[in-house]
Amino acid sequence: MNASMTALGKLVRTTAFKLSFAYLFIFTIFAFVGLGYVAWNAQRLLTNQFISTIESEINSLSDQYRFGGLRRLVNIVERRSRAPGAMLYLVTTEAGERVAGNVGALPPGVIGRTGQFETLYNRTDETEARPDMAIVRVYLLPGGFRLLVGRDIEERRRLQEVIYRAFGYSLLFIVVLGCVGGWFITRRVLKRVDDMTEITRHIMAGDLGGRLKIAGTGDELDRLAQNLNDMLDRMGELMRGMQEVSDNIAHDLKTPLTRLRNKADEALRTASTPDELKSALEATIEESDNLIRIFNALLMIARLEAGNARDGLADFDAAEAVRDVAELYDALAEEAGVSLEVSVEDDLPIHGSRELLGQAMANLLDNALKYGASTGAPQGISVSAHRNGGEVRIVVADRGPGIPEAERGRVLERFVRLETARSRPGFGLGLSLAAAVARLHGGTLLLEDNEPGLRVILALPLKAVELPQAPLQSAA
Repeated sequence: MNASMTALGKLVRTTAFKLSFAYLFIFTIFAFVGLGYVAWNAQRLLTNQFISTIESEINSLSDQYRFGGLRRLVNIVERRSRAPGAMLYLVTTEAGERVAGNVGALPPGVIGRTGQFETLYNRTDETEARPDMAIVRVYLLPGGFRLLVGRDIEERRRLQEVIYRAFGYSLLFIVVLGCVGGWFITRRVLKRVDDMTEITRHIMAGDLGGRLKIAGTGDELDRLAQNLNDMLDRMGELMRGMQEVSDNIAHDLKTPLTRLRNKADEALRTASTPDELKSALEATIEESDNLIRIFNALLMIARLEAGNARDGLADFDAAEAVRDVAELYDALAEEAGVSLEVSVEDDLPIHGSRELLGQAMANLLDNALKYGASTGAPQGISVSAHRNGGEVRIVVADRGPGIPEAERGRVLERFVRLETARSRPGFGLGLSLAAAVARLHGGTLLLEDNEPGLRVILALPLKAVELPQAPLQSAA
């Protein structure tokens, strides 16, 4: 009993039940107003029909009186009074004495009134003293006689009963159907919410592989579940990235730290002159600088992936930024014996960080110089930037060994270096930093085959530029 009451209380407290109850209440009000209007309009039409019939009879009988006198009027009234139906007729003297008709009794003072109104009455053929209700009109004839023509409203009363009965059944049906429908919808929604809650409990307990069920209906709960699943996927990627970073730091930083300690230890044991000590200190400083660069790169990637670098974003021309970085690397390329070709389209506005874009470009060009200029293939590095639909495509291509297609997704991770690159200086963070810069700007970093070599594409969205409106020219 307590469990069922708890489940019922939980059901009643849900937002879905409250919304269903609110919709039911509003719909009931609209149904009440709609049915009430129908009932009122039906009665009004029926009453107007009665009044029209009475007016027609009054006009007809008054004409008969005018043409044939009282005798003719009495004969017609008597004949019509004997006919079955709901029509009422009464002819009286000026004092109210009955002359002809099928109305037996009226409340005092009724026959003395003129005009149209509703009143109680008794027929002449009724034995029971149960008054009925009718719409009547009293017409004053020449000579002081009075003519009453009316219509029994029993039909209207029956119509009211039918309408009220249908009205009550309809409201009852609406309430019952609304409660059952609300209960069904609430139970269905509550079950999906409970399923989501259960999955989130497992996730909070450490099972990051759990995902919310998607019913496939495309409703708001499906969209919420899909967004939460995407968030969990992203969280899983970040957690895996953190684990990989921790593992990579443990492995990749262990070597330079060990080398740094060994050099310091060797200097303490073997250095005997100031020059030897100075040389050992310079080597130690160089190793320390390498470690600092690694940590700076890791911090920069972490800031980019966390979105903490968005405060410094502004509008700038990507074309100028690409040209500036290419100009800085032109001398380095010439020194390495590599041609650097630059092809940049003018006016490439984007919204982002010029410094971060420059850092990403520097990493891509640095990789191209290290790996793309060390083979017997025709050497050359090309840098281009151009529009492609609604984005800017910045391309750095070399003629080196390239990267196998199966490894192109992995090299974008931190500290990942292929076996062919182990003999060259570097830490495996350049492409990872460039990919993080692309994500910060809402773009992507793509690796393609340059046949031979590697083609790196940094695709960033263009900033929408509002065209100035031409001033209106007034007519001369």
